[in-house]
Amino acid sequence: MSSIKIENVRVLDPIQNTDRIQTVFIENGKLVAASDQVSETIDGQGKWLMPTMVDLCARLREPGQQQHGTLKTEGKAARENGILHVFTPPDSKPIVQDNGALIHGLVEKAMLDGGIYLQVIGAQTQGLQGNQPANMAGLKKGGCSAVSNANAPFANDDVVLRTLEYAAGLDMMVVFYAEEHQIAKDGCAHEGFIASRQGLPMIPALAETVAIAKYLLMIESTGVCAHFGLLSCGASVELIKIAKEKGLSVTADVAMHQLHLTESLTDGFNALAHVRPPLRAEKDKQLLRQGVKDGVIDAICTHHEPLSSSAKLAPFAETEPGITAFDTYVALGIQLINEGLLEPLQWVKTVTLAPAKVAQMVERWTQEAGWVLIDPELEWTVSKSSILSQGKNTPLINQKVMGKVLQTFSA
Repeated sequence: MSSIKIENVRVLDPIQNTDRIQTVFIENGKLVAASDQVSETIDGQGKWLMPTMVDLCARLREPGQQQHGTLKTEGKAARENGILHVFTPPDSKPIVQDNGALIHGLVEKAMLDGGIYLQVIGAQTQGLQGNQPANMAGLKKGGCSAVSNANAPFANDDVVLRTLEYAAGLDMMVVFYAEEHQIAKDGCAHEGFIASRQGLPMIPALAETVAIAKYLLMIESTGVCAHFGLLSCGASVELIKIAKEKGLSVTADVAMHQLHLTESLTDGFNALAHVRPPLRAEKDKQLLRQGVKDGVIDAICTHHEPLSSSAKLAPFAETEPGITAFDTYVALGIQLINEGLLEPLQWVKTVTLAPAKVAQMVERWTQEAGWVLIDPELEWTVSKSSILSQGKNTPLINQKVMGKVLQTFSA
């Protein structure tokens, strides 16, 4: 079997915790010993080599919403952008609630069509209706290691408590996308000057922090292992920090766009900046960045939500929330490095080893992961043609960014 030789490349290895320039040989997505049988030699000068990434939250739109994307299109976009393991919430159509066959089918199709390892998060309540616990034992048997109610509200707090007790008994993780429905109501933008001037229904930061505070008390009481996904408020970071200091089994992630974009983009009713949770204030962005730097926020995710062009063509509040994110993920990560927030190896950890730890799959990821060759200095323009995802819905459209995946090596 012949291998690929990459000369003088900067290898960023979060498992060995090393960052050094070396010449490597890759075969079937794995680093192997030096070999004479080389099928291709790549000049790695100025390039980086890192393991394939783990994404804790992406919607691939299949089944049920193929007008926005498919396992084939989104799987290819993820893989070509260096992401090999993807977690998806249960709010597909049909909802993933206890159907082992559906879970196995999706996982198989994601690998066959898109070449990625898909991990499906199961439903926390039946039909995501928020009234009674879903069949979590069935979900676990079907291959789910975590459950979530996605963006759907719970009927009451008693339901939440019962689902947490049930999950704790099965040793399953619960994933919260924290939003107190009674406060958020039908809001679509951050509660601030820009939204109020435009007359848009608003989502206060309290919608997130009140929910997190409440759930943390329940987590403490039930002993369940919980993950808070897609933090958007600065005050949320402090709550997670206190919970961790108390010794609760809690982790958190943030979407990459929340570390770069703010509510200012929604000015002029720009529907491409409509996302949920909403883009928040500059101060929130800075506190989220600090949370990543300090390790309070464990991982960064894409929160990839591809949409067809028509989904963004209504008045702002009526458009569908979501940003296509696979294609800009590495460039925005490189930007965090160039702006001095993270060292290259720190960034690599937040998108590889850290999310694998959150998902309790370090061993599996280590076995299945490939390697990604990146040019951190390649400048390119985000355009409909350069975006591989079927969804072209990003407020970064027509902007110049720096850093791109050149090649993904995997088995």
